[in-house]
Amino acid sequence: MADTPPAKQPAPSETAGAPRPSWGDSPQQLDDWLRIEPDGTVVVFSGKVELGTGVRTALAQIVAEELDVSLARIRMVMGETEHTPDEGYTAGSKTIETSGMTLRRAAATARQALLEMAASELDVTPDELTVQDGAIILPGGEHTAGRRVTFAGLLAGGRFERTISDTAPLKRPEQFQIIGTAAPRLDLPAKFTGQPAFVHDLRLPGMLHARVIRPQRLGASLVSLDANALIEASVIRIGDFVAVVAAREEAAIRAARALHLTWSDDADSPDLPPMKALHDWLRHQPTTDRIVVASGDADAALQHATTQVSATYTMPFQAHASIGPSCAVATFDGEMLTVWSSTQGVYPLRAALASLLQMPEDRLRVNHLEGAGGYGQNGADDVAADAALLARELRQPVRVQWSRADEFAGEPKTSAMIMALRGGLDGHGAVSGWTFDGWTPSHANRPRQAGDFIAGRFVGVPAPQPRGFFLGGDRNAPTDYSFVDQRVLIHWLASVPLRSSSMRSLGAFANCFANESFVDELALAAGVDPLEFRLRYLADPRARAVVETAARRAGWGEPLPAGVGRGMAFARYENTEAYVATVAQVAVDTASGAVRVSSIVVAHDCGQIINPDGVRNQVEGNVIQSLSRALKEEVRFSTKSIISLDWESYPILTFSEVPEIEIELLDHPELPPVGAGEPATVTTAPAVANAIFAACGARVRTIPFTPGRVRAALEATPA
Repeated sequence: MADTPPAKQPAPSETAGAPRPSWGDSPQQLDDWLRIEPDGTVVVFSGKVELGTGVRTALAQIVAEELDVSLARIRMVMGETEHTPDEGYTAGSKTIETSGMTLRRAAATARQALLEMAASELDVTPDELTVQDGAIILPGGEHTAGRRVTFAGLLAGGRFERTISDTAPLKRPEQFQIIGTAAPRLDLPAKFTGQPAFVHDLRLPGMLHARVIRPQRLGASLVSLDANALIEASVIRIGDFVAVVAAREEAAIRAARALHLTWSDDADSPDLPPMKALHDWLRHQPTTDRIVVASGDADAALQHATTQVSATYTMPFQAHASIGPSCAVATFDGEMLTVWSSTQGVYPLRAALASLLQMPEDRLRVNHLEGAGGYGQNGADDVAADAALLARELRQPVRVQWSRADEFAGEPKTSAMIMALRGGLDGHGAVSGWTFDGWTPSHANRPRQAGDFIAGRFVGVPAPQPRGFFLGGDRNAPTDYSFVDQRVLIHWLASVPLRSSSMRSLGAFANCFANESFVDELALAAGVDPLEFRLRYLADPRARAVVETAARRAGWGEPLPAGVGRGMAFARYENTEAYVATVAQVAVDTASGAVRVSSIVVAHDCGQIINPDGVRNQVEGNVIQSLSRALKEEVRFSTKSIISLDWESYPILTFSEVPEIEIELLDHPELPPVGAGEPATVTTAPAVANAIFAACGARVRTIPFTPGRVRAALEATPA
């Protein structure tokens, strides 16, 4: 990339010089969320960020709808600690459900306030007025200046000075003109036309390019450094933290390769367990055990069951495998340190950076700029820490770009897991007992303090101790089926061999794989069709609707050629959110074990749909990413370090392997919206696993479903 600044910088510069919202004593101040510019533009402040999921557009649609303005009038400012509310992380498919509804209330409050102002100015009641794209009109007669006022004219650049009201009238679904329409994505034009859109594109005057050099093993310490071969770059060393900086990126890359470093392993760092013994190792670690579901007497029911079935399913470590390695830019003027990052939480990152840099938070700004999709904690926060350390040291703008190997080695992984299930059937083939035992660590380890960053380990900050709280590994471990006697027990691991944290759907990906595979195993034992078996235990009409819709759309029950099978899976995400049913059709080559997924059908119910095109995009993205995880992805490691450091050693789904994807959206305008960013992730793997069994009789219980594992399952299948 050229080092000359582009004509227009990405989003952060658009708010330069704008008055900062006054937070006051309450986060419910309307002015924290909305501002009317003198030209009639509606500026919306959101603490959430755009990750490629389309929330910038959906949130803008919500505000435009309730304010009765065109979408073109909305300008979104997202994820800037100097300007936007603190809304924590953009995660968990919660943006529309939480932030979207706050903004809807804010817009309704603003509309009500503007109507009251206009009514006072025109000497009428608010009920006599109508709103049309930023203007308030008294219908009837000529639209003279006295009969028409604008939002901008009413506020005159001022503030609302009121709190968000819970009683401000909201539009009814039949009144919607913008919500529910496929509005074009606001973030795509710049991306399609090669304009600056990502943090990787940001260029600042006088900016240096940096590469950080670290050993594969975090416990290693620096023994020696030889920089004699460097010509175009300088070396920055802070403790064992080493970087090269240069005026151009290619010079920094050459310097990183030329720098000679010697590292010494920390004797206190234990070897990693052998990869083949990983799950056995996990099962024998100390745990904190917690019962998530206890209904009836599952053990007694299983003991008296006519038929007992048991199975254990395993999940490997997987990488986010973001197509673009992580990048961040930082600058320090001696007083204020500013970081541009693709973090999912600008405020939490600011707090963690303040701990690392030993600086007050009010001397740190974090601005979000999009990066390569990660959907969880990839390297974005860690590379931001690298950039912040170097900017403070150099007092110049610094851009840090990780390499592909840096990304695979450094990013936190989604953790390996074990799910052991037992089920019983009575003499009539009904489920008479269900138990689930899961081994998992916490799936939420985002940086909160200096030692949480990789950089922290190398500047002398001790590694953090286990936090003692557990999150995410139990997600969707309970099922939504009406089994009378069931128990779900989670064995929480304090730590695991590889650095791990959040990834799309957290533990739900593995837990749904186990649950929905086991439902099929019970259906087989009962001699019942898997569709019929599920419907027997689903009373919720919305659950039944997605299952029946997916089955109908996929042609469930229609004959298929030999070696081809259909498989089904259902989940209600987090047991409280969106409903998803998936049917996969696959062909299995029994000689090689190769699996080819020809089609995937998804029925999706996330309540009220804000932008149907956006939801379809999300479902498609979920399917493609989760199919890649199901078929191919597994982090490989030796007893010393990660060895999956490139696309050859960590392959992902290719374009030619993407199946035909059919989506049916079940819209409920009368219901609150819930997120669509994660739910369709969790049903792909079990649907494919069940389809593999239907195609060839091989039950694959370990992700990914590689040809070798399919062949092994075939060999283990009784003739």
